[in-house]
Amino acid sequence: MNEIVHEWIQKAEGDFVTGLREYRARKFPNFDAAGFHAQQCIEKYLKALLQMHNVRFEKIHDLLALKELCISFLPELELHEEGLAYLNQFAIAFRYPGESASREQAKRAVRIMKELRSVLRNELNIVDK
Repeated sequence: MNEIVHEWIQKAEGDFVTGLREYRARKFPNFDAAGFHAQQCIEKYLKALLQMHNVRFEKIHDLLALKELCISFLPELELHEEGLAYLNQFAIAFRYPGESASREQAKRAVRIMKELRSVLRNELNIVDK
């Protein structure tokens, strides 16, 4: 695994841990942040996968656009389009006043993150200990 792929994975794992921590916090949970980091985790795993396959990509944050770039070597992502679309809203919508994520919305985001993380880690040949 090359250094850039490894760095994308490390950054994705940082978002994974942060998303879980914010969702699980007993005092002052930040459901907006839980969803944001869930989206970021999957974005960075998709970018690691693209990097591994030497596919160029722009500085984009749209998970559906990134999915389209990955689909030729990971067609299974088509099955996760709804989840990717759900996570997309956390990249922007809940980051500004007027919108806040609920516990249930954050719970769904974290569940989708865990599911997609597993798929992407498998494709990246990462063995969990």
